[in-house]
Amino acid sequence: MSDAPTLGGTRVSVADAMTETSAAVDAVLDRILPRPANAESRVLEAMRYATLAGGKRLRPFLVHASALLFDVPAQRSLRVGAAIEMVHSYSLIHDDLPAMDDDDLRRGQPSCHKKFDEATAILAGDALQALAFETLAHKDTHPDAEVRIELTRMLAVGAGAPGMVGGQMIDLAAEGTSPGIEVVSRMHAMKTGALITFSCEAGPVLGGAAKSARDALVAYSKDLGLAFQIADDLLDAEGNSEDIGKTAGKDAAQGKATFVSVLGLDRARVRAREHARAARERLAAFDGRADLLREVAQFVVDRRS
Repeated sequence: MSDAPTLGGTRVSVADAMTETSAAVDAVLDRILPRPANAESRVLEAMRYATLAGGKRLRPFLVHASALLFDVPAQRSLRVGAAIEMVHSYSLIHDDLPAMDDDDLRRGQPSCHKKFDEATAILAGDALQALAFETLAHKDTHPDAEVRIELTRMLAVGAGAPGMVGGQMIDLAAEGTSPGIEVVSRMHAMKTGALITFSCEAGPVLGGAAKSARDALVAYSKDLGLAFQIADDLLDAEGNSEDIGKTAGKDAAQGKATFVSVLGLDRARVRAREHARAARERLAAFDGRADLLREVAQFVVDRRS
Protein backbone atom coordinates (compact mmCIF):
# COMPACT_ATOMS: atom_id res chain seq x y z
CA MET A 1 0.00 0.00 0.00
CA SER A 2 1.25 3.47 -0.82
CA ASP A 3 2.09 5.85 2.02
CA ALA A 4 -0.64 8.33 1.11
CA PRO A 5 -3.72 7.49 -0.95
CA THR A 6 -5.13 9.88 -3.50
CA LEU A 7 -8.31 11.92 -3.77
CA GLY A 8 -8.91 13.26 -7.26
CA GLY A 9 -5.25 12.67 -8.16
CA THR A 10 -3.82 14.49 -5.12
CA ARG A 11 -2.05 12.50 -2.42
CA VAL A 12 -3.75 13.04 0.94
CA SER A 13 -4.27 11.35 4.29
CA VAL A 14 -7.60 9.63 4.81
CA ALA A 15 -8.45 12.18 7.52
CA ASP A 16 -7.81 15.07 5.13
CA ALA A 17 -9.73 13.30 2.36
CA MET A 18 -12.75 12.83 4.63
CA THR A 19 -12.59 16.45 5.75
CA GLU A 20 -12.39 17.66 2.13
CA THR A 21 -15.29 15.48 1.04
CA SER A 22 -17.36 16.49 4.07
CA ALA A 23 -16.96 20.18 3.21
CA ALA A 24 -17.89 19.54 -0.43
CA VAL A 25 -20.97 17.52 0.52
CA ASP A 26 -22.03 20.14 3.05
CA ALA A 27 -21.89 22.76 0.31
CA VAL A 28 -24.16 20.61 -1.87
CA LEU A 29 -26.53 19.99 1.05
CA ASP A 30 -26.66 23.71 1.80
CA ARG A 31 -27.76 24.36 -1.78
CA ILE A 32 -30.29 21.52 -1.91
CA LEU A 33 -31.95 21.96 1.47
CA PRO A 34 -34.71 24.59 1.30
CA ARG A 35 -34.19 27.77 3.28
CA PRO A 36 -36.95 28.78 5.71
CA ALA A 37 -39.17 31.48 4.25
CA ASN A 38 -42.86 30.63 4.43
CA ALA A 39 -45.49 29.11 6.71
CA GLU A 40 -43.63 25.78 6.66
CA SER A 41 -40.42 27.43 7.92
CA ARG A 42 -40.30 25.42 11.14
CA VAL A 43 -39.93 22.06 9.43
CA LEU A 44 -37.37 23.50 7.00
CA GLU A 45 -35.35 24.83 9.94
CA ALA A 46 -35.48 21.38 11.54
CA MET A 47 -34.30 19.70 8.31
CA ARG A 48 -31.29 21.99 8.09
CA TYR A 49 -30.59 21.76 11.83
CA ALA A 50 -30.40 17.98 11.77
CA THR A 51 -28.54 17.60 8.50
CA LEU A 52 -25.97 20.39 8.72
CA ALA A 53 -25.00 19.63 12.33
CA GLY A 54 -21.75 17.95 11.40
CA GLY A 55 -20.92 14.28 11.66
CA LYS A 56 -18.31 12.15 9.93
CA ARG A 57 -20.11 12.11 6.54
CA LEU A 58 -18.82 8.55 6.16
CA ARG A 59 -21.52 7.48 3.72
CA PRO A 60 -21.02 10.40 1.31
CA PHE A 61 -17.29 9.79 1.53
CA LEU A 62 -17.78 6.16 0.52
CA VAL A 63 -19.88 7.25 -2.46
CA HIS A 64 -17.23 9.75 -3.55
CA ALA A 65 -14.22 7.48 -2.96
CA SER A 66 -15.81 4.53 -4.76
CA ALA A 67 -16.85 6.78 -7.66
CA LEU A 68 -13.27 8.03 -8.05
CA LEU A 69 -12.25 4.49 -9.01
CA PHE A 70 -14.32 4.91 -12.17
CA ASP A 71 -13.54 8.57 -12.97
CA VAL A 72 -17.04 9.78 -12.10
CA PRO A 73 -17.35 13.60 -12.11
CA ALA A 74 -17.43 14.95 -8.57
CA GLN A 75 -20.73 16.78 -9.13
CA ARG A 76 -22.49 13.45 -9.59
CA SER A 77 -20.97 11.57 -6.68
CA LEU A 78 -21.44 14.53 -4.32
CA ARG A 79 -25.13 14.75 -5.18
CA VAL A 80 -25.54 11.04 -4.43
CA GLY A 81 -23.55 11.63 -1.24
CA ALA A 82 -25.94 14.40 -0.28
CA ALA A 83 -28.90 12.09 -0.91
CA ILE A 84 -27.55 9.32 1.32
CA GLU A 85 -26.68 11.86 4.03
CA MET A 86 -30.26 13.15 4.01
CA VAL A 87 -31.56 9.59 4.45
CA HIS A 88 -29.04 9.00 7.22
CA SER A 89 -30.07 12.24 8.95
CA TYR A 90 -33.74 11.32 8.67
CA SER A 91 -32.99 7.95 10.28
CA LEU A 92 -31.17 9.63 13.19
CA ILE A 93 -34.05 12.05 13.77
CA HIS A 94 -36.53 9.20 13.99
CA ASP A 95 -34.14 6.94 15.93
CA ASP A 96 -33.88 9.56 18.69
CA LEU A 97 -37.66 9.91 19.17
CA PRO A 98 -39.21 8.74 22.46
CA ALA A 99 -40.99 5.91 20.61
CA MET A 100 -37.62 4.60 19.41
CA ASP A 101 -34.36 5.06 21.36
CA ASP A 102 -35.49 8.19 23.25
CA ASP A 103 -32.18 10.07 23.08
CA ASP A 104 -31.82 13.76 23.88
CA LEU A 105 -28.36 14.22 22.33
CA ARG A 106 -27.16 13.84 18.75
CA ARG A 107 -23.90 15.04 17.19
CA GLY A 108 -23.13 16.92 20.38
CA GLN A 109 -26.31 19.01 20.38
CA PRO A 110 -29.96 18.53 21.39
CA SER A 111 -31.76 15.94 19.27
CA CYS A 112 -34.16 17.33 16.68
CA HIS A 113 -37.27 16.57 18.76
CA LYS A 114 -35.71 18.31 21.78
CA LYS A 115 -34.71 21.40 19.79
CA PHE A 116 -38.11 21.64 18.09
CA ASP A 117 -40.83 19.14 19.07
CA GLU A 118 -41.77 15.55 18.25
CA ALA A 119 -44.24 16.36 15.48
CA THR A 120 -41.79 18.69 13.74
CA ALA A 121 -39.02 16.10 14.05
CA ILE A 122 -41.18 13.42 12.44
CA LEU A 123 -42.10 15.75 9.58
CA ALA A 124 -38.47 16.82 9.12
CA GLY A 125 -37.41 13.20 8.80
CA ASP A 126 -40.20 12.49 6.34
CA ALA A 127 -39.25 15.51 4.24
CA LEU A 128 -35.54 14.63 4.21
CA GLN A 129 -36.31 11.15 2.92
CA ALA A 130 -38.48 12.57 0.14
CA LEU A 131 -35.85 15.17 -0.79
CA ALA A 132 -33.19 12.46 -1.01
CA PHE A 133 -35.14 10.62 -3.70
CA GLU A 134 -35.91 13.89 -5.48
CA THR A 135 -32.17 14.55 -5.57
CA LEU A 136 -31.37 11.13 -7.05
CA ALA A 137 -34.07 11.54 -9.69
CA HIS A 138 -32.74 14.91 -10.90
CA LYS A 139 -30.82 14.94 -14.20
CA ASP A 140 -27.90 16.76 -12.53
CA THR A 141 -27.17 13.53 -10.63
CA HIS A 142 -26.57 11.61 -13.87
CA PRO A 143 -27.59 12.24 -17.49
CA ASP A 144 -28.66 8.61 -17.97
CA ALA A 145 -32.17 8.00 -16.61
CA GLU A 146 -31.45 4.28 -16.23
CA VAL A 147 -28.61 5.07 -13.84
CA ARG A 148 -30.87 7.39 -11.83
CA ILE A 149 -33.54 4.69 -11.68
CA GLU A 150 -31.03 2.10 -10.46
CA LEU A 151 -29.72 4.44 -7.76
CA THR A 152 -33.28 5.17 -6.64
CA ARG A 153 -34.11 1.47 -6.51
CA MET A 154 -30.96 0.71 -4.53
CA LEU A 155 -31.61 3.41 -1.95
CA ALA A 156 -35.26 2.38 -1.59
CA VAL A 157 -34.18 -1.18 -0.82
CA GLY A 158 -31.40 -0.09 1.54
CA ALA A 159 -33.58 2.34 3.46
CA GLY A 160 -36.76 0.26 3.54
CA ALA A 161 -37.99 -2.94 5.15
CA PRO A 162 -35.30 -5.14 3.52
CA GLY A 163 -32.66 -2.81 4.98
CA MET A 164 -32.56 -0.04 7.56
CA VAL A 165 -36.22 -0.03 8.61
CA GLY A 166 -36.33 -3.81 8.91
CA GLY A 167 -33.16 -3.78 10.98
CA GLN A 168 -34.64 -1.16 13.30
CA MET A 169 -37.71 -3.35 13.78
CA ILE A 170 -35.53 -6.31 14.74
CA ASP A 171 -33.63 -4.04 17.12
CA LEU A 172 -36.80 -2.90 18.87
CA ALA A 173 -38.16 -6.45 19.08
CA ALA A 174 -34.90 -7.74 20.56
CA GLU A 175 -34.82 -5.30 23.50
CA GLY A 176 -34.67 -7.17 26.78
CA THR A 177 -34.02 -10.52 25.07
CA SER A 178 -30.82 -12.49 24.54
CA PRO A 179 -30.47 -13.09 20.80
CA GLY A 180 -27.50 -14.96 19.38
CA ILE A 181 -24.73 -13.59 17.20
CA GLU A 182 -26.58 -14.57 14.01
CA VAL A 183 -29.58 -12.38 14.90
CA VAL A 184 -27.41 -9.45 15.97
CA SER A 185 -25.28 -9.71 12.82
CA ARG A 186 -28.34 -9.79 10.55
CA MET A 187 -29.97 -6.92 12.42
CA HIS A 188 -26.97 -4.66 11.97
CA ALA A 189 -26.28 -5.79 8.42
CA MET A 190 -29.75 -4.39 7.70
CA LYS A 191 -29.96 -1.43 10.08
CA THR A 192 -26.45 -0.03 9.50
CA GLY A 193 -24.91 -2.06 6.72
CA ALA A 194 -27.56 -1.59 4.05
CA LEU A 195 -26.91 2.14 3.64
CA ILE A 196 -23.15 1.57 3.72
CA THR A 197 -23.61 -0.97 0.93
CA PHE A 198 -25.60 1.56 -1.09
CA SER A 199 -22.81 4.10 -0.59
CA CYS A 200 -20.10 1.75 -1.86
CA GLU A 201 -22.17 0.36 -4.72
CA ALA A 202 -23.23 3.81 -5.95
CA GLY A 203 -19.72 4.51 -7.28
CA PRO A 204 -19.60 1.66 -9.82
CA VAL A 205 -23.23 2.31 -10.78
CA LEU A 206 -22.44 5.97 -11.49
CA GLY A 207 -19.38 4.89 -13.45
CA GLY A 208 -21.03 2.12 -15.47
CA ALA A 209 -18.49 -0.35 -14.09
CA ALA A 210 -18.34 -4.07 -14.77
CA LYS A 211 -20.29 -6.44 -12.54
CA SER A 212 -17.06 -7.80 -11.05
CA ALA A 213 -16.07 -4.36 -9.78
CA ARG A 214 -19.55 -3.75 -8.39
CA ASP A 215 -19.54 -7.14 -6.65
CA ALA A 216 -16.12 -6.46 -5.09
CA LEU A 217 -17.30 -3.16 -3.60
CA VAL A 218 -20.50 -4.74 -2.30
CA ALA A 219 -18.43 -7.45 -0.59
CA TYR A 220 -16.16 -4.75 0.86
CA SER A 221 -19.19 -2.87 2.17
CA LYS A 222 -20.58 -5.90 4.02
CA ASP A 223 -17.43 -6.29 6.12
CA LEU A 224 -17.02 -2.54 6.49
CA GLY A 225 -20.58 -2.17 7.79
CA LEU A 226 -20.09 -4.84 10.44
CA ALA A 227 -16.73 -3.39 11.49
CA PHE A 228 -18.35 0.04 11.81
CA GLN A 229 -21.26 -1.23 13.89
CA ILE A 230 -19.13 -3.28 16.26
CA ALA A 231 -16.92 -0.22 16.80
CA ASP A 232 -20.09 1.80 17.47
CA ASP A 233 -21.20 -0.74 20.08
CA LEU A 234 -17.76 -0.56 21.71
CA LEU A 235 -17.91 3.24 21.81
CA ASP A 236 -21.32 3.13 23.48
CA ALA A 237 -19.95 0.76 26.11
CA GLU A 238 -16.59 2.43 26.70
CA GLY A 239 -16.86 6.03 25.45
CA ASN A 240 -18.28 9.16 26.99
CA SER A 241 -21.10 11.33 25.73
CA GLU A 242 -18.92 14.35 25.05
CA ASP A 243 -16.59 12.42 22.74
CA ILE A 244 -19.17 10.37 20.84
CA GLY A 245 -21.73 13.19 20.54
CA LYS A 246 -24.63 11.11 21.82
CA THR A 247 -25.63 9.55 25.13
CA ALA A 248 -23.12 6.85 26.06
CA GLY A 249 -24.13 3.67 27.87
CA LYS A 250 -27.69 3.64 26.57
CA ASP A 251 -27.44 0.25 24.87
CA ALA A 252 -26.90 -1.60 28.14
CA ALA A 253 -29.38 0.60 30.03
CA GLN A 254 -32.13 -0.20 27.50
CA GLY A 255 -31.27 -3.88 27.21
CA LYS A 256 -30.23 -3.50 23.57
CA ALA A 257 -28.90 -6.46 21.64
CA THR A 258 -25.38 -5.48 20.57
CA PHE A 259 -22.15 -7.17 19.57
CA VAL A 260 -20.79 -6.23 23.00
CA SER A 261 -23.75 -7.78 24.84
CA VAL A 262 -23.32 -11.02 22.86
CA LEU A 263 -19.54 -11.27 22.52
CA GLY A 264 -18.17 -9.16 25.36
CA LEU A 265 -15.70 -6.30 24.92
CA ASP A 266 -12.58 -8.27 24.01
CA ARG A 267 -14.18 -10.62 21.51
CA ALA A 268 -16.13 -7.77 19.94
CA ARG A 269 -12.91 -5.80 19.48
CA VAL A 270 -11.26 -8.79 17.79
CA ARG A 271 -14.31 -9.30 15.56
CA ALA A 272 -14.25 -5.64 14.47
CA ARG A 273 -10.62 -5.91 13.39
CA GLU A 274 -11.30 -9.16 11.56
CA HIS A 275 -14.04 -7.51 9.53
CA ALA A 276 -11.85 -4.47 8.83
CA ARG A 277 -9.07 -6.73 7.58
CA ALA A 278 -11.49 -8.71 5.42
CA ALA A 279 -12.87 -5.45 3.96
CA ARG A 280 -9.39 -4.35 2.91
CA GLU A 281 -8.73 -7.70 1.27
CA ARG A 282 -11.90 -7.38 -0.83
CA LEU A 283 -10.24 -4.53 -2.74
CA ALA A 284 -7.32 -6.48 -4.18
CA ALA A 285 -8.49 -6.03 -7.76
CA PHE A 286 -8.20 -2.24 -7.51
CA ASP A 287 -4.53 -2.12 -6.46
CA GLY A 288 -3.38 1.21 -5.02
CA ARG A 289 -6.33 3.12 -6.46
CA ALA A 290 -8.45 1.88 -3.56
CA ASP A 291 -6.05 2.87 -0.79
CA LEU A 292 -8.48 5.46 0.58
CA LEU A 293 -11.16 2.80 0.94
CA ARG A 294 -8.65 0.48 2.62
CA GLU A 295 -7.70 3.18 5.10
CA VAL A 296 -11.36 3.90 5.85
CA ALA A 297 -11.74 0.28 6.93
CA GLN A 298 -9.03 0.89 9.51
CA PHE A 299 -10.47 4.28 10.45
CA VAL A 300 -13.87 2.88 11.40
CA VAL A 301 -12.38 0.59 14.05
CA ASP A 302 -9.86 3.13 15.38
CA ARG A 303 -12.26 6.08 15.69
CA ARG A 304 -13.22 7.62 19.02
CA SER A 305 -16.51 9.21 18.01
